[in-house]
Amino acid sequence: MRRLNYHHLHYFWVVARQGKLTEAARLLRVSQSALSMQIRQLEDQLGQELFLRRGRSLELTEAGRITFSYADRIFRQGEELQAYLEEGIRPHRHLVRIGSVATLSRNFQEGFVRPVIDRKDVHLVMQSGRLEDMLSRLAAHSIDLLLSNVPVPGDEEHPWRSRLVARQAVSVIGHPRSSGRKRFRLPEDLKDRPVLVPGSSSEVRSGFELLCEQWDVHPHVLAEVDDMAMLRLITRDSDALSILPKIVVRDEINSGDLVELATLPGVYEHFYAISVERHFKSPILQELLSRPAQDYLNPVE
Repeated sequence: MRRLNYHHLHYFWVVARQGKLTEAARLLRVSQSALSMQIRQLEDQLGQELFLRRGRSLELTEAGRITFSYADRIFRQGEELQAYLEEGIRPHRHLVRIGSVATLSRNFQEGFVRPVIDRKDVHLVMQSGRLEDMLSRLAAHSIDLLLSNVPVPGDEEHPWRSRLVARQAVSVIGHPRSSGRKRFRLPEDLKDRPVLVPGSSSEVRSGFELLCEQWDVHPHVLAEVDDMAMLRLITRDSDALSILPKIVVRDEINSGDLVELATLPGVYEHFYAISVERHFKSPILQELLSRPAQDYLNPVE
């Protein structure tokens, strides 16, 4: 049995982490052609294709994902050993890379990672961006898990696994003065009122519009905002009503600056953890995913 060429494996590992030959070649200080040749030699030795070429990007095949999971452990342990011997840094610090779609509530994200924020044995990396970009990073193993408010169906080419981790009812949020001294009533008090809503692609938005059709009410949409962090700021600084899960404005509700006026019947925002099958499952991620749904929405201080 021939011995595995770890030099080629290291090149593969860097390319898989970067997702592009150009960036990997720059980091490794070799030409793209030389790097491509090294990868092909590794594929020949393993008898498996490791990458699919997608324009300028590279995507791991199933064999590539398995190879990456082994390579990742091998070279990260090597980095730990070097740091320990040279600088006295203790090994076994877990790297956890969590991505999120840019439209996702920051409060939910913080609630998800709360248990590991202060842990000395965990190095947490958080990234956010468009869903398509974050899925590319997940496929290239640049992140370990993706938090999203929409599920992603898997197929043979992209074996995404969307796990529902929590859901929260959607509320009508406003300033304490929004309803005066009267109890806020649905649907009467929505008629002709200015409202702030999520963007048109949001399940919250579609659920709210369906209810309005059923009730035959026509609130005035003052603004539609995809980014929940921006929607939170506008809600705080506007006299309009806002349609969103109360986790987005949890701090403002707790301080009394905003109030939950009503809950929309049958309308929810769902929170998903999206992953790909990996040979090695992170014990830290398994800990985070095993918690009750309520812990993500209302973390214990």
